[in-house]
Amino acid sequence: MTSQATSAPSSSSAPPEPVRPAATAAPSARPTRSLFWRLVVRPPGVLPALTFLAILVIWESSVAIFSIPSYVLPSPSRIATGFDSLTTQRWFQHIWATLQVALIGYAISILVALPLAIALTRSEVVNKALYPILVVIQSTPVVAVAPIIIVVLGSGVAPRVVITFLITFFPLVVSTATGLLATPRELIELSKSLRAPVWREITQIRLPFAIPYIFAALKISITLAVIGAVVAEFVAAERGLGFLIQFSTSMFRLPEAWAGLGVLVLMSLILFQSVSLVQRLFFPWSLPKKGG
Repeated sequence: MTSQATSAPSSSSAPPEPVRPAATAAPSARPTRSLFWRLVVRPPGVLPALTFLAILVIWESSVAIFSIPSYVLPSPSRIATGFDSLTTQRWFQHIWATLQVALIGYAISILVALPLAIALTRSEVVNKALYPILVVIQSTPVVAVAPIIIVVLGSGVAPRVVITFLITFFPLVVSTATGLLATPRELIELSKSLRAPVWREITQIRLPFAIPYIFAALKISITLAVIGAVVAEFVAAERGLGFLIQFSTSMFRLPEAWAGLGVLVLMSLILFQSVSLVQRLFFPWSLPKKGG
């Protein structure tokens, strides 16, 4: 009896499933943003502008509903009339007086803070000798020492520039020194192994790594420069936005004072954006990377 070459499959076993090609996974669809998100939230500046407009509407309505007198809290529409209380020339004189002091003090703080930060990071003796003094200067309230500076230097532009300098230079020193010390140690060791001079190590290795830190401090310091100029004008000045606000408040001309405050805020915003523009144009690589 000969055996069969192939055995018949068992009747109880199920037939094999046909092999089918693997289905290609459909790409995950991105969630569709709402119309509000695409028109209001996503475009830069739209949502802040609408929020500011809502604040003005609430402010205007609250003053009208609760009958708040204008010498206590003027409404936005009443503040708008405060701009007409001074001529364009007078506004320009006050704006230029404050802007001049702020920019001069800011420039001097940069010229002093950057070399000082380099010296603090390069020399332990300089660090231990000067850093505690810098902390003491920063801890001293400028408003308290401002009258003394006015008495010593007189009532011209010089004391106001010094007051502005005292307020602005400390963040620059600390942030620049932090950036210089944040340079990767491997690059420093490589520069030493190649016998690179100290000035090349600072200018070509340490300073490029410190650029983000420096611009972060520059943005803070430019707003502090405006504050310093206003503080100095509160103590002794014959013109300037700080002088205008103080004088208008003392005469209970609140719409004029609020108008001066609005111009002061606008000036700070423009200066802040100017520093940001310089970073975007000349140091775009130092900006934080946007997430994908």
